Amino acid sequence: MIEILVFLGLLALLIVYVVGIYNRLVRSRVQVGEAWSDIEVQMKRRYNLIPNLVETVKGYAGHEKETFERVVAARNSAISNTGTPGEQGASENMLTGALKSLFALSEAYPELKANENFQDLSNQLSEIEEVIQKARRYFNGSVSNLNTLVEQFPSNFVAGQFDFSKAEFFELDEADEEARQAPKVEF
Repeated sequence: MIEILVFLGLLALLIVYVVGIYNRLVRSRVQVGEAWSDIEVQMKRRYNLIPNLVETVKGYAGHEKETFERVVAARNSAISNTGTPGEQGASENMLTGALKSLFALSEAYPELKANENFQDLSNQLSEIEEVIQKARRYFNGSVSNLNTLVEQFPSNFVAGQFDFSKAEFFELDEADEEARQAPKVEF
């Protein structure tokens, strides 16, 4: 009789332990989803700001059509990209590069640099870039926690049994180190 009670006690402890690991995995997966949602919100704010910025610059540098088209195309590509964080990172790299060329125009047009609307939009974009950077760090930290749980012993057994998988980090292209920096806005 004592052997059965010991066995049932150990079985109960094992079940409680597995449930605890399962709940940690679920919590980590939900945290990754929430962190990605935060990034998406900030990117939408950024995307909504870009048309105003382009229109302001157009008023001063109307003949720079190719630059405007590149910014708009990169923005549209980033908006329509609903893929993985890695795919989104590639779109963001293109957009950041296009925005850099837009801000480079301000160097050629001093009256644009002095425009209050341009300055305000540039400041807003810089603030959004900082928030996105923070959201990326939080997201990648959440992904790291989930991935550790998925790979770590003994939680890897529970993760395997309940189809938990590693999440993808949101990183910018390693080849373009400049793209890791927010567009620099100087006046």
